[in-house]
Formats: sequence, C-alpha cells, structure tokens
Amino acid sequence: MEPCFVPGRILLPQENIPVSQWACLACDQFTSQPEYWADAEALAAEKPSALHMVLPEVYLDQPDLQQRIQTIHATMEEYRTSVLTRQVKGFVYVERTLEGGSVRQGLVGAVDLEDYDYTPGAKPLVRPTENTVVERIPPRMAVRQDASLESPHILMLVDDRKNTLVEQAAAAKDSLPLLYQGQLPLGSGMIRGWAVEDPALVEKLTAAMADLGSQASFDQRYPDFAGQPPMAMVVGDGNHSLATAKACWEKIKAQLPAEQWENHPARYCLAEVCNVHSPAIVFEPVHRVVFGTAGPEMLLGAAEYCDQEGIVMDKNRPQYSIRIITHSKRLVMGLRRCKEPLAVAVVQKFLDRFIAGHQECTVDYIHGEDEVARLVQQHGRGTIGLLLPEFPKEQLFCGVVEGGVLPRKTFSMGKAREKRCYLECRSLLP
Repeated sequence: MEPCFVPGRILLPQENIPVSQWACLACDQFTSQPEYWADAEALAAEKPSALHMVLPEVYLDQPDLQQRIQTIHATMEEYRTSVLTRQVKGFVYVERTLEGGSVRQGLVGAVDLEDYDYTPGAKPLVRPTENTVVERIPPRMAVRQDASLESPHILMLVDDRKNTLVEQAAAAKDSLPLLYQGQLPLGSGMIRGWAVEDPALVEKLTAAMADLGSQASFDQRYPDFAGQPPMAMVVGDGNHSLATAKACWEKIKAQLPAEQWENHPARYCLAEVCNVHSPAIVFEPVHRVVFGTAGPEMLLGAAEYCDQEGIVMDKNRPQYSIRIITHSKRLVMGLRRCKEPLAVAVVQKFLDRFIAGHQECTVDYIHGEDEVARLVQQHGRGTIGLLLPEFPKEQLFCGVVEGGVLPRKTFSMGKAREKRCYLECRSLLP
C-alpha cells in the first residue's frame, strides 16, 4: 500500500533570517484578540516573515480583505526567489519545547489529499476529527487557490503504539543536519528542526507510514472494528485548513487529464505528524464565549433545551459539569441523562440552536480559562463564558473509528501559543 504521508521538496528561508523573525503562529488563534496580531505585525514590520504570507483570521471581516489577499500572493512570489533559498528533499524532524519544558516531536512532510475526505460518512485513510463547516472554506480558498506557496499549521496525529515513525526520526537526529533553532515569537517557546534526506532513513519512515495505514495494522489496533476500511492518521489541529487544500485540489483536478494528477503539487498538503502517545501531546478543552446575550435569557434557554432533550439538571450527581462565567458571578451547571457521549456535544447542540434564534449573538472558541474570564470581564454584561471539562486523548482514535467526526472544537492540542508556527514552505506550482 502506498503511504498517505510522503517526503516532499520543503523550502526554508536563508540561514541569516532568525526563527524569532520568520516564524508566525497559526492564523486561527487569538481571533478575539487583535492586539496579539498587532504585536506580531510590529515584530515583522519591513522584515521577511511568514506572517506576510498568511491571513490571520481576526481580519476575515475587514473591508480590505481582498487587498490583504493580493498582498499575500505578491509576497509569496517575492519570497520564492529572494528568501526561500534552502531546500530539503525529504522530511523535516521537529522538536518544539513547550511551556513547562516538555518537547513535542514531529515530522513535517506531505499529506496525499487523494487519501483524505471530509464528506460525512466517508472512511478514508486520513480522516478529520470534527465536522467540516463548508461555509468556512471559501475565504480560505481565496488565499490558497492563487497561492504559489504553502506553509503549514496543520498537526496530524498517528496512533503509533510501537513508536515506528516520529520516534525513529528522533533516534537519528544526532546524525542529521540542523536546519534551524531558536525562540519563537511572542512566548511560543523554542523550536529546532533537522533535515531528513538520507535515502535509507526516508525509505524506513515511508515504510512505517505505509504500515500504519495497512489493514493488518488497523485490525490489530482496533479489533472491535476489524475489517472496516483502515485509518492511518487523523487531523489533530487544522481541520479546515486541510479541507481547504482538498477543495482546491478537487477544483484543479477537474481541469487536468488523469495522467497529470499523480505529480501535481496541489495534490499534497504540507503538515506535521505527531504520535498521540507522546507525553508532550496534551489535549486542552476548547471553551465557548457567547457575546451579545442577556445572561438570564440564555440560562432560561438552556433549561428549556434540557427539558426538551430529557436532560436533568443535577449538580450533586452530574454526568457532565459545565462551569459558567458571567461579569459578576460563576456558576456550575450539572447535567445527567445526556444522550451525547461528550459534554462538548451537549453544549454545542444547545449553542447552535440558541444562536439560530438569536441572531444578535456570536460565539468564539477560546483556549484557556484565564482568557475566557478576561474576555467576559472586558466585554461585560451580555457576555457569558462556558468552561468545558477535559477531553481524554485516549478517546480520540476510537471515537473517530466508531462514530466518525467529533463535535466542532472538541479539543485543542495544547494552549494557544503552543499551536504550530509557520516555518517550512512548499511550492504549489507545477
């Protein structure tokens, strides 16, 4: 079986451009905090930076959106010739030092989009972990479809219990050329990357990925689902970015003869793969902040929803406990007799229904309890924070195999500043 994750031609900036200047945090972070992105722009002003090639989602509703996208595409063309002068033919092994000192190991390569499908009910080798909201794809396509370069913030996960993939690259790092090292900007920790170009090692890693996607390996990992279509990896972070790459590829593919599909760069998407069993992979709950609502009205709506769904509010014997923050108090809502297997599913179903009937309300998805509390205090009356319980990472793969995608924004891989930063690049031009 051909692997769904393969080596690529990976581009990097000149050696004299420091990581602290070049790197940029994932564009879908701090969407309610424009001050973060103002600080990032100040650091990157008039300097080569990956920030100039991405569109932070905090700006999606700005009137100058089209001008921003045109500037991004122009910058990519400039960087192709004058900045991205180094090349790796293979993989990049990455070590990211996180808050507290843990080290997240990863392998950067290319996901074959022919092995990925976000259609509900599909069972491809590469699977999403949350429902794809198709309305969120067009603005991302506007950036990618005319782009000459890509840089990934996507983190993929493998259920590699025998440590055959990422850890095999880690074991060889002392013999690999160091590509970059340094502090990431704005408190995102330290990162180092090594080139994996040795043909023998590349072949071993490719074979390990192929084995993880085999029927025999799948049946061994998930005996209760033996015989079902195998699954090699899932999206840990960046579901909609991978979905955008897939949508762009399908659009390009429709205009190409079949013999050109195999080697077209748009068929692939650069991403970093991590092993879910690594101690450095920590799942954080993604909390909800609701803006523009009267607190009592929303709590009344929650009570009505529970009554309609047969859910019992019970703080003493809860199946799930949801903590609620308002500008003046903190509450705990205990729920039992919930049909959904996850607390986040109960909350998201209620919010979807509530927001549909209250167009004045909006929801943002926030990492970190302190940030939720800060936003509630900052925006005052009419803002409510919903703090969700933890999501055990051990449930992820079996949950996807058994039930398909999880509810939107079920978990986050680490805190907001620990998300993947844009560093490596790849050409999308044939």
